[in-house]
Amino acid sequence: MAIDYERLKNRHFPDIEQSYGFKDTILYALGLGLGQDPLDRRQLRHVHEKELAALPTMGVVLATPGFWVKEPDTGVDWPKVLHGEQGLIIHRPLPPEGRVVGRLRIDEIVDKGEGRGALLYSTREVLDAATGELLCSLTSTSFLRGDGGFGGPSGPVRKPHPVPEAPPEASFDWTLGRNAALLYRLNGDFNPVHADPDVAAQAGFAEPILHGLASYGVAAWSVANLLCDGKAERLRRFDLRFTSPVYPGETLRTEIWRLETGAAAFRVRVPARDMVVLSNGRAEYAP
Repeated sequence: MAIDYERLKNRHFPDIEQSYGFKDTILYALGLGLGQDPLDRRQLRHVHEKELAALPTMGVVLATPGFWVKEPDTGVDWPKVLHGEQGLIIHRPLPPEGRVVGRLRIDEIVDKGEGRGALLYSTREVLDAATGELLCSLTSTSFLRGDGGFGGPSGPVRKPHPVPEAPPEASFDWTLGRNAALLYRLNGDFNPVHADPDVAAQAGFAEPILHGLASYGVAAWSVANLLCDGKAERLRRFDLRFTSPVYPGETLRTEIWRLETGAAAFRVRVPARDMVVLSNGRAEYAP
């Protein structure tokens, strides 16, 4: 079944409502490796209920519609779908516990041509269920590798944020535990490629891989340490492109270049493999 452009572009998604508590907020932070040093107060404020602060990137796991492209009526060749890019605009801090509503829409589907796949751009808004106040907006690019040539528009294609040619100005290393994916999956992403060695092998990986959105959260935490004195609530926007899988237990090195006031470019490397795993990053923050 091929993609029907008009039908998919105008697909209706019901609102998703979710209540979460302080344990969920702590679990999200633990899944990113925070709490490894229980005496580090920068980490402790995200993993202890006393004066608990939610990490802003927790918005990626709240009130999600799940892996909806797997539904037969989408026409998408879902086993070939890759998460290409992720963005986040923070409108106000997430409360450490509460009730939220997620609202998803498809912005555009770009047909790259037969054998070249397609790009699906979407936006999800997370709102406070009680007040209707917008908490964060999440943008996502999905690469539909098996779905080009359905007759959709050929553009416009969003350009990635540029990577500076100069050497990075500063870096921050963060080592994940070998159990990182097993922790992070409890936020709601139970894809077995992150937990089952047999499924990972069938997908071509040496072992279960870390969730891309876990690497995303680690990058935001690292940038907050480099630019915001560890106060992640100062982040205002966080965009990047996924370029290579990460394995639990690896050290992620986040490298930054300061741009205009309150903005920086960044990328994330795994030094042990000399591999860039997250690229074309741009962070905006309160100076």
